[in-house]
Amino acid sequence: MNPAPVRPFAAAPNAWRRIARARIAPVKIVIAVVILALAVLGAWRLVAQVEGDRGIAPLASTGDFEVGGIKVNTTGKDAIEARENGWKEAQRKAWDVLYARTHDGEKAPELSDSRLQSMISAVVVEKEEIGPRRYIASLGIIFDRARTGEIFGTTASRARSAPQLTIPIVYQGGVGQLYEVRTEWQRAWAEHRNADSPIDYVRPYGGGGESLLLNAGQMGRRSRTWWRVILDEFGAANVIFPVAHLERQWPGGPVEGTFTARYGADNEYLGSFTMTAKSEEALPEMLARAVVRLNTLYAQALADGKLGTDDTLDVEQGGIDSDLLAALTAAVNEEAGGDTAPETAAPTTSEPAPSPLQTAVPAISIAVQIATPDPAAFDAALRALNSVPGVNSTTTSSLAIGGTSVLQVAFSGDIGALAGALRSRGWQVTQGPDALRISR
Repeated sequence: MNPAPVRPFAAAPNAWRRIARARIAPVKIVIAVVILALAVLGAWRLVAQVEGDRGIAPLASTGDFEVGGIKVNTTGKDAIEARENGWKEAQRKAWDVLYARTHDGEKAPELSDSRLQSMISAVVVEKEEIGPRRYIASLGIIFDRARTGEIFGTTASRARSAPQLTIPIVYQGGVGQLYEVRTEWQRAWAEHRNADSPIDYVRPYGGGGESLLLNAGQMGRRSRTWWRVILDEFGAANVIFPVAHLERQWPGGPVEGTFTARYGADNEYLGSFTMTAKSEEALPEMLARAVVRLNTLYAQALADGKLGTDDTLDVEQGGIDSDLLAALTAAVNEEAGGDTAPETAAPTTSEPAPSPLQTAVPAISIAVQIATPDPAAFDAALRALNSVPGVNSTTTSSLAIGGTSVLQVAFSGDIGALAGALRSRGWQVTQGPDALRISR
């Protein structure tokens, strides 16, 4: 009898299973580590959207007159005297520039150094080099408005524009940036002193949620309701877009800049120009000069009547126009295919729908929660609410694009009537004691 052949591995299947499990275990550990890392990275990215060093807080506008970029090169017996001579020369040059700027190029009257010094409230040292007997500097001179106005007379006062929300966008490397990182363009606008400018600039600094609300894509938005909410948030009447396109020829080399002045919710064009900085070190100075030139463009636009209040941005502030309400109501009933459309579209002189209800029933305040995945959904809900007879006004309490927004609605009637009117217009309505939740 032949002995059975010996098969060393046939009797040890469990050993193979243990080896396989030993090989799979590290793979599972690696997958778990990768998933954990991705979760941590995702959480970090969400936090990074609103935290960190964002924009630069703008300088406070004191109302005084400032003349910047005054170059001086003086000497003296020692460094102190050279610096005093430089400051005196700078204040004389600044006085000539300020007077010509505020008097259409007229020559400034001669004033003594002591008189000029009494009119100056501060000296801003932009850049200086001090030697044993030499002083080379770039200075900014700030003149006190009250004391300077004694010489200027009535010409010192000028009309200013309505508050303009200022969104300085820079394109470099093909990417548009605003408050995502600190940029030299935003710094130039933050450090610009606009006391003698006719434009009332409203300059956010990008902290907290401002970096999410305002971004480079803001120029492409056209929704008047969206813009009204943003302008109300910052207390502005209109918006301007100073845009800078920067192109670097080679690392450390010249920087070419194309600067464009735009304004309004429709992103209208005002003018543009180009400038060149010799190097990265000269870039801040070029940007500061570009801000001054853009300020001139906006001042000219104001004189031409282009930076006034935009009437199209006054969205539903005091209730909807009666003629527009009648047209919307007729259109909605027509879409619903209701038999009451001819009655609703009847002449408003014989049976105006909102008026009897508004006079008979006092208005109540109803909180309406709206699912707003995008700005269009918010606009549609707002139009639907204002088309309901008896709605006197709507006020935005909270705007959350991508979430749930809240409106306070003044309605002449009970909450059930408002809920029924919205359901008849195709909305899904959840009714509470004094609140509604609507969605499509």
